[in-house]
Amino acid sequence: MSAPTHASGNPGAELALATVAFTICFYAWALLGPLGPDLQDALDLSDFQTSAMVAVPVLLGSLMRIPLGWLTDRHGGRRVLTALMAFTPLPLIALALWHDSLGPILAFGFLLGFAGASFAVGVPFVNGWYAPERQGAALGIYGVGMGGTVLAGLTAPSIADEWGLAAPFWIAAAFVAVMGVVFWMTARDAPRARRTGPAPGMFAALSVFRTSGRAWALTLFYFLAFGGFVAMFLYLPKLLTGVHELTKADAGARAAGFALLAVIARPTGGWLADRIGAARVLRFSFVGVAILAAALAAAYTAMVPLTICCLTMAVALGLGTGAVFKLVPEWFPDRVGSVTGVVGAAGGLGGFFPPLVMGIVKSASGGYALGFGLMALVALACLLVLGAVRVPHSSGPARQTEAPAR
Repeated sequence: MSAPTHASGNPGAELALATVAFTICFYAWALLGPLGPDLQDALDLSDFQTSAMVAVPVLLGSLMRIPLGWLTDRHGGRRVLTALMAFTPLPLIALALWHDSLGPILAFGFLLGFAGASFAVGVPFVNGWYAPERQGAALGIYGVGMGGTVLAGLTAPSIADEWGLAAPFWIAAAFVAVMGVVFWMTARDAPRARRTGPAPGMFAALSVFRTSGRAWALTLFYFLAFGGFVAMFLYLPKLLTGVHELTKADAGARAAGFALLAVIARPTGGWLADRIGAARVLRFSFVGVAILAAALAAAYTAMVPLTICCLTMAVALGLGTGAVFKLVPEWFPDRVGSVTGVVGAAGGLGGFFPPLVMGIVKSASGGYALGFGLMALVALACLLVLGAVRVPHSSGPARQTEAPAR
């Protein structure tokens, strides 16, 4: 298939294309979370096995963000995201055909993780189309693609109840395949995102992590902000059905409500970061998460406090995810894809480990208080690191000298 040629591009249209593609990829990536209770019942899985099953796609989605972010810097987002969407239907079709035992689900769920790496491709793709003073808002809008998890939570359990467990995977495979064709035919890379000279190797591009304390700070911030969002979304259905005995459809809808608030808050966080500085937004986010996680540790067994704390935490996490990626193009303008890959990987790992920890904590203690307490401690650690790194308060690109590693 030959590539179409374009004389000029429309930033708004490219942002819309990338956001829709990201949404569809995240819909596919998140399917095992809302389908977890159904699969647990069908396969008679333990809590820990269920936790591992829903967390496995997050693992590869996290790790693959690093090479895919670098490849995007080197070859452009249009080619890389199209290739990603060409591959993703394969594990979805495999899951539709072979979901009757844990082994195949873990194997194909692991490969489904490629869809979660789409985030690290879209950030540099979108970033290239916007001036620095508008990148926070643009990347926040792109981050609305997290809403794919909302759609998965709202629709996947109902689709499975109506047409069987294979149906959500078939539907997702069709959507991803169609969007891959549309993206290839209509999207293009920003002119300034096209590299004219030789690109550095992946390890050379990532060398900034050997010298920059800021780069590692960003990974910690996103580990909490996005990782907390993914972990809460993936594990809420299990908590709500197990502790509060809600139906699977009701639990999935409530988890989708949590994700919806985080999705809405994300562009708001980017917009606020453009205007008042990312540091202030992140500080508010970390303080909020620390307080709310501590409150959940004490009161998650009561539905009203659980609901209030979870919904408020969704807003705090969404604001944080929007603000973090305002700092990436400011601090590392020539390595947006590579740095985004590592920071995004940290966020994905932040979604991989907590469900496993929750499963272990639940098995060992019979409750989830310790897991929420650990989340509060991570938020406090982020707050301390934020105070230790120098974060510019202006909305434009940072012009000060890079701080040494800390």
